[in-house]
Amino acid sequence: MTAIIIEDMPQALQVLQADLAEHCPEIEIIGTAGSIVQSAKLLNQVQPDIIFLDILLGDGTGFDLLEIFPKLNARIIFVTASDEYAIRAFRFAAVDYLLKPVEPELLKAAVERAKSQLALSNRESLDLLKETIRRPDDLPSRISLNTQERIAVVEIDNIVRCEADGNNTWFILGTGEKIFVTRTLKQFDQMLEKHRFIRVHQSHLLNLRYIHEYIKKDGGFLRLKNGDHIPVALRKKAEVVSILENL
Repeated sequence: MTAIIIEDMPQALQVLQADLAEHCPEIEIIGTAGSIVQSAKLLNQVQPDIIFLDILLGDGTGFDLLEIFPKLNARIIFVTASDEYAIRAFRFAAVDYLLKPVEPELLKAAVERAKSQLALSNRESLDLLKETIRRPDDLPSRISLNTQERIAVVEIDNIVRCEADGNNTWFILGTGEKIFVTRTLKQFDQMLEKHRFIRVHQSHLLNLRYIHEYIKKDGGFLRLKNGDHIPVALRKKAEVVSILENL
C-alpha cells in the first residue's frame, strides 16, 4: 500500500515516518508535503491509497485540500492535536483520526481499517466532519455509520434504537432499515446521550422520541412506536419511569 503524509511540522513528519516504518512496514511513503500548495502539486502526480493529513497547515486547512480534490479515492487518516470539539466531530463522522503524539497501536489499527475500506467512498463522512467541526457549539444532526459494505450517513432523529450484538451494534431506523456497525454500544451511548437517547438495558439504547408506552407487567418493558418491545433492566426502571413522567 502507498501513502503520503501532509504535515507542516518537520519534527512531527519525521516521527510519523519513523513510526510507519517500524509499525506498518507494508506502507510505502511515496511523498510528503507541508502546505496546501505542495499537497495539491503532489496529488496531481501520485495517487496514494492512504493520506495522513494534518488539519491545520500554514496556508490553510486539510479541508481546503479536500475541496480542491473532491473525488479523492484515498482513505484519509487525520493526524491532529485538536481539541475536544474536533474529536467529537471525528467520532460522529466515523472518520479515522490520530492524536499527536501518535500511539503505535492506534496507528496500526487506523491503517488496518483503511486497508479494509479502500473500496468505500467516504465523501459524505468527510462532508459531515467538515460541517460538524466548523460548528463546534451545535449538536451534530447526523451520524456516519461505517459498515463492512458502505458508509451510511443518517439523521440522528431517524434512529429508533441501537441494539448490542457482542462487540457490534445494530441500528434500527424509522424506515425499518437495519444497519450493522462494528463498534460497541457503549461508544454510541456516550455519543448520543445529549440527543435524548437512554440506555434502558445492557443491550438496548433508545431514542426517547419513539417510546410509546411503558408496560409494567412481565418484568417491565417499553413498547416503541414501531411496535418493538424492549426490556428494561431492573436497575434502570426508576430512571425510565422518572424520565417518562417528565417528558
